[in-house]
Amino acid sequence: MTPAERFGQVLTPVRPAHGTISILLRLALGMVGIAVIIIPYFLLCLVLLPWRMLRIRLGNVVGATIGRWVFAILGLSYEIRGPSLDAYAPAIFVQNHTGSLDLFLAMQLCPMPGSGTIKKELLRIPFIGQGYLLSGHLVLDRKNLDRAIRSMDAISEMARSEHLSIWVLPEGTRSRSGRLLPFKKGFAHLALSTGLPIVPVVVHEGHQFWSTGLTVRPGRFYAEVLSPISTSDWKPENIEQHISEVETVINNSLAEHQKSQAII
Repeated sequence: MTPAERFGQVLTPVRPAHGTISILLRLALGMVGIAVIIIPYFLLCLVLLPWRMLRIRLGNVVGATIGRWVFAILGLSYEIRGPSLDAYAPAIFVQNHTGSLDLFLAMQLCPMPGSGTIKKELLRIPFIGQGYLLSGHLVLDRKNLDRAIRSMDAISEMARSEHLSIWVLPEGTRSRSGRLLPFKKGFAHLALSTGLPIVPVVVHEGHQFWSTGLTVRPGRFYAEVLSPISTSDWKPENIEQHISEVETVINNSLAEHQKSQAII
């Protein structure tokens, strides 16, 4: 059954993209709103610097607010199908990365307490990057393996002791075409370390609305929560097999034009 058949309607957008002037004004207004939210958040994070879990929870609230603000400014909305994410928490939520909207979608969907996961390069985003750095959420330095492992070990310990969920975009970069890209190993290492189940969250047609740059189409897209994948019997020596299993589950839920070209 295709996603369109499951949802009972056509998923692709029919509205034209915002014009250049319109999108520039919307993005400028979005950044002003984010700055207004982030500045007091900076101050609160500095006060809470010794308490990482409090900063993570505060980051969940602020992130959800920013995500809703950005979607409202750009005329985006979503519908999520499947069980409640909170019912599966704590878990490792694995989302396909269809475009620029995914970061702001994850901010809204991540259960509390939950840690996001971003690569170090994204800390350069004005306001959002600095806010994320103070939040205590997981940052991965892909150029420094030892530092990345230490970061994952620290967040894994908190996941075990504080019932913390972790949200991961395992492709590592956005797919400009919307097709699923090969998964990196970080989420599997987190699963091995925490023993948490994997819950796939599949975004359908997200690339049609905001893939990259200044091309943004207003409209409604769909996200789908799939059944949890147990990791209780995962073993380090089978990590490639485990990654392939999760990748295949997500790939099978996508429409043909979003399926990975690497999976047969």
